[in-house]
Amino acid sequence: MWQVAIIGAGPAGLTAGLELLRQGKNQYHVTIYEETGVAGGISRTVNYKNNRMDIGGHRFFSKNQQVMDWWGELMPFQGEPSYDDIQLGRKKKLIPGGADPEQTDRVMLIRNRVSRIYYHKKFFDYPVSLKWDTLKNMGFVTTMQAGASYLQATALKKPENSLEDFYINRFGRKLYSMFFEGYTEKLWGRHPSEISADWGAQRVKGLSVRAVLEDMFRRVTGIQDPSKKETSLIEEFYYPKYGPGQLWETVLEEFQKLGGEIIFHASVKRVTTNSRNLVESITYQNTKTKELREIPCDILISSMPVKDLIAGMNDVPEWESEIAAGLPYRDFVTIGLLVDRLELENKTDIPTLGNIVPDCWIYVQDTGVKLGRIQIFNNWSPYMVQNPAQQVWIGLEYFCQEGDRFWNLTNQQSAVFAVKELRKMGILNKGAKVFAYHKEKVKKAYPAYFDTYEHMDELIQYLNQFENLYCVGRNGQHRYNNMDHSMITSFETVKNILTGNTDKSNIWNINTEQSYHETSSGEPEESAPET
Repeated sequence: MWQVAIIGAGPAGLTAGLELLRQGKNQYHVTIYEETGVAGGISRTVNYKNNRMDIGGHRFFSKNQQVMDWWGELMPFQGEPSYDDIQLGRKKKLIPGGADPEQTDRVMLIRNRVSRIYYHKKFFDYPVSLKWDTLKNMGFVTTMQAGASYLQATALKKPENSLEDFYINRFGRKLYSMFFEGYTEKLWGRHPSEISADWGAQRVKGLSVRAVLEDMFRRVTGIQDPSKKETSLIEEFYYPKYGPGQLWETVLEEFQKLGGEIIFHASVKRVTTNSRNLVESITYQNTKTKELREIPCDILISSMPVKDLIAGMNDVPEWESEIAAGLPYRDFVTIGLLVDRLELENKTDIPTLGNIVPDCWIYVQDTGVKLGRIQIFNNWSPYMVQNPAQQVWIGLEYFCQEGDRFWNLTNQQSAVFAVKELRKMGILNKGAKVFAYHKEKVKKAYPAYFDTYEHMDELIQYLNQFENLYCVGRNGQHRYNNMDHSMITSFETVKNILTGNTDKSNIWNINTEQSYHETSSGEPEESAPET
């Protein structure tokens, strides 16, 4: 029996493990090594006193039918009204014969996609729409400046040598300066002029003023073609009743039922290769006892950060070591606050419990605060909050570097800082009650596209020399993959293992080509601090 080691129990690792056991006809013994004590990676759900936090925010939507079928098999889609639908008399298109969230926990809810930008104490649609409310909030002068700027950018395209060029070409300099420049610098700690245009190709795809206009035309005429619609314009998504971690905990249960093993608190430190370019073993350290243990393996599937993988390998050439060591990441902190109310008026026609604003995410473009994004967990799922009708459970996202001043603040200091910023923004007033707070840190959450990233192709070429080594997922490929991109890299990996295909280009090519994003085989909608 082939001994398979999988590093990481996030979406990529768990998908690879489950699919290999499902399809492998009892040929594989699969063990997952997870550094933490929980499954799900950045897609986990944190339960704090029966109020649940989604780390990063994860919309479940994909144009890839295999992914949709996979999700639906593990967690049936909603067929009856959820708690908030019932309380509000809200009608929505449900799945005939689907699961009832009031009767079962294993269910994917159908949720409205509402994400807006909060800029200078006013709401703007995300993506920015060209409707009366937008123009009114911008004001006549700013609207004229934005229009002229966009026309100029259309006529005089800049060579796309940076992310700044990429945005200006699609939105014009005025809209770029309002809605992209400051937020991007908050997110990455670098000005967009220092970041590769590849980032824009990965995340914004075909979204532009033109895409917004085309979407508005389809709405007015009634001509809709979902396969052509940019994912940032998708209006509905699926969501597990208790957050994304519920799905991955379910996957883990299924994996274990088929004989798969998982070792928690196992931090992989070494990957030993031989002169025949094969991985022979991994060595992990128990993060509690500090004990080291070497485990032989026939196949290694790695979703650990490429930087750490290369650092743990023997006999790596100096140049490849330098590339890996220089790969940058962005870490982040989520601060959960349980409050009685928000000072944000719901001026939409979307009814909500407590009449709170209906947003799942609120993007904070103002550079006067460090806060990058606000999640309102009540709107992701009413079951995420212990008392969703009387309390609001929010997650405040701050982008930072591991070990910096903000990272090292205590839980209480972080909460005080967050409340102060919310008051400055007019989102909380001094009389607001804070019932509870909780802080979660996430290391290497976002692989970044600068520094030695320009040499990533050389690193891929080096890694592909090892026939029985497969790199999957966001950090495993140092690519800003969404959740189902990560899953698809594992689908392709399992396919290669079962067929004996040693060409790994199909694995590395997921989420790279523009055509992939714009066809029905393509783009999911999930986490990620969109810009």
